[in-house]
Amino acid sequence: MKQTFIRLARPALALGLCLSAAACGTSYQSFGDPKLSSRDVELLALTPKSVNRDMDPIRARYRMPNTTGEKTPGTVVVDTEGRFLYFVEEGGNTVLRYEISPGQDVHQWTGTVFVGRKVEWPSWTPGAEARKMMPSLPATVAGGPKNPLGARGIYLHDENGKDTEYRIHGTNEPEMIGQPVSLGCIRMHNIDAIDLYSRIKIGAKVVVR
Repeated sequence: MKQTFIRLARPALALGLCLSAAACGTSYQSFGDPKLSSRDVELLALTPKSVNRDMDPIRARYRMPNTTGEKTPGTVVVDTEGRFLYFVEEGGNTVLRYEISPGQDVHQWTGTVFVGRKVEWPSWTPGAEARKMMPSLPATVAGGPKNPLGARGIYLHDENGKDTEYRIHGTNEPEMIGQPVSLGCIRMHNIDAIDLYSRIKIGAKVVVR
């Protein structure tokens, strides 16, 4: 069946997940940062810091019970309205939750896509929509601390292997995480993008709601 993508004029319905351990009365566990390469350490030192990351316990990164309805390990579920991304762990009973920024309201979409490519410190070639908004954009922005895709790029393809031009990626504007700011891509704190990158596999299903 051909996959279709639905753009939303308003945020998608939330998954109805509890946002704090106190509210849910269930077990939430923090988990450590990923191992960084020497290149990661060097470039992250030059990248704007995520000073707001984990400061609000309601928005913090947790391992938590899986209530997404997706049980296949390695699957990603994006809760657009809640502004969280969930990675289904082995066994399907728990997920890792990360705070995200979805697209601006007029650029939000829903659908099922698949991981077609993964790149560390990717370059960025602005698409037609970005160029329409900012004609002065360069042809390509090299990977590094000034790149809008940040530390990692996870490229989303449709079921036929065609690039959707949507990405899950890091950011050079960490202060905007939690707000709907992109043209449809899913932004993460760089350290979270690195962590997800280390776990997710090529071909993994990504469900955007």
